[in-house]
Amino acid sequence: MELIYAWWNYFMIPFIAGLVGWGTNVVALEMTLKPLEFWGINLYRYKDEPWGLFGWQGIIPSKAEKMATICFELMTKRLFSIREVFGRLDPTRFSEVMADPVLLMMDVIINEVAQTYMPNLWESLPKEVRDDIVVTADSECGAFLADFMKDVQDHVDDVIDVKHMSVTACVANKHLIVKIFQECGDKEFHFIRISGLYFGFLFGIFQMLLYMVYPAKWTLPVAGFIVGWFTNYLALKIIFQPLEPKKVLCWTIQGIFLKRQKEVSAIFARVVITEIMHVKAIWEAILTGPLSSNFFAMLRAHTLVFTDRLIAEIQPLAVAGLGADTFAQMKEDIAQKVIDSLPSIIDNSYGYTQEALDMENTIRTKMQELEAPEFEGVLHPAFEEDEIQLIALGGILGAIVGYLQTFTM
Repeated sequence: MELIYAWWNYFMIPFIAGLVGWGTNVVALEMTLKPLEFWGINLYRYKDEPWGLFGWQGIIPSKAEKMATICFELMTKRLFSIREVFGRLDPTRFSEVMADPVLLMMDVIINEVAQTYMPNLWESLPKEVRDDIVVTADSECGAFLADFMKDVQDHVDDVIDVKHMSVTACVANKHLIVKIFQECGDKEFHFIRISGLYFGFLFGIFQMLLYMVYPAKWTLPVAGFIVGWFTNYLALKIIFQPLEPKKVLCWTIQGIFLKRQKEVSAIFARVVITEIMHVKAIWEAILTGPLSSNFFAMLRAHTLVFTDRLIAEIQPLAVAGLGADTFAQMKEDIAQKVIDSLPSIIDNSYGYTQEALDMENTIRTKMQELEAPEFEGVLHPAFEEDEIQLIALGGILGAIVGYLQTFTM
């Protein structure tokens, strides 16, 4: 068989195909994760799509809301119950942790309100009476906080929406959802990159043989597309399939991601709890989220009862001096000041709450115990619907390299 080109032109084809497979996989993965925001001229874009008329946004960042929704919906259904987790808080222990800051807060509030509504009466009260109010606050504070926390536990689904909190955080900070996929899939991403080299080289051997018998230049971009497409396709299939271990001759094969269930579970739990569902974020969601009005209504009810007990000793004098309506308004003001002041001291409970909820260990353990199809379902579905874009991107990049290769032949 007579060759049109020098032998080394053909010899280089598998090596170039290997580099094309590796390069397209590397670039495709980078374009999956980056940039976080749209880069280019944003003239026209479909919602939740990475491409625009002139520009690009990473596939995962462009679909942050959709991917986070799928991920956290499955997580809240399969990995933990916020009611069960919040049930681990001991109301009495919580009240002990919060007692000192609440007492200081109440001391300031009582003095402010008394000076506003009844400055003369307040100043004329014997010091022993005013001290009694502080003593009452000290004795009643524990019951107030414990009863309130028990109420929160019983109605935790009415005061926080964990999925909304998590999805909102991922949309506002797209690097969070990217970090979940990056850290959980770190070894899989490495496999995708390096497998492009091996698969590309193997495809390149067939490309070389084809080009030896049919040296049409149009076969190079076509082969480049095939190499880019199938190296990504095969890499993704090997990562997630088969779900269950299968015996093939003397080997046991299973999807690379599935083999790392224990390791991935630990990484996923750490990233989610450290970056998204930490105690500070949970309390902020309770205090400022879409269900915060329920929380503050609950707090107001308990605060009014607490206030009644605090000022029971001076109530006859206060009602006589202020009138029933003004006295009622004074109690409302105390309750409102408690509501306004609580967010500034709730951080005193973070340490105990983090320890008691123990959410990282819960998610890790439950995730490690999942059956293979369930484990794969926590992360893969969010990524699966866009696999075709990653695969197609590899094919397009391969075709471009193949076209440039025609100028070297």
